[in-house]
Amino acid sequence: MQTIKVLFLDRDGTINQDTGSYISSKEQLLLIDRADEAIALAKNAGFQIVVVTNQAGIARGIATIKQVEEVNCYLNELLATKNAGFDRCYYCPFHPEYPHPDYDRFADFRKPATGMVELAIGEFLAEGFVVDRKASFFVGDKTLDVECGKRAGLRPVLVRTGHNEEELCVQRNIIPEFVADDLYQAVTQYILVASSS
Repeated sequence: MQTIKVLFLDRDGTINQDTGSYISSKEQLLLIDRADEAIALAKNAGFQIVVVTNQAGIARGIATIKQVEEVNCYLNELLATKNAGFDRCYYCPFHPEYPHPDYDRFADFRKPATGMVELAIGEFLAEGFVVDRKASFFVGDKTLDVECGKRAGLRPVLVRTGHNEEELCVQRNIIPEFVADDLYQAVTQYILVASSS
């Protein structure tokens, strides 16, 4: 068994701009400045890159599974041009207010629940890789990302892009290890420093 470290990333508001509505086409996908550089640096430092994203627009009928998967595929193509492609990508179609027979079984996948993280860790394990949670990070723009990271035993980092829920984290006492202006700052000023010490 080989031990690995993983950088878990939220998608909308962390890697690409959060447009305020569900992204259902690649035309709507715009990378946040230097996000691709940040991911490339993390990969070069030995991190596996895993995207975990709530996509409740599926349950709400705003986006289809096909559209979400096409956007994820396009995102990976964009990132790959900078050697920043992700290794795995998981999305949760479930929404508690929009019950759906196909999606309700994914309730434990909706962040802040840790289903997507545990699935990723389990799939790595099946391939002979043990994820070192204490050396792995979770970066997102929402309180629920920080909470998900904490619950999963990862090191949570909040970015101020997207929803920037810094104050909400304080109000709810869900405190990240570090708060960064964006993913680039999170990686260069904290994650790479913390993982090398």
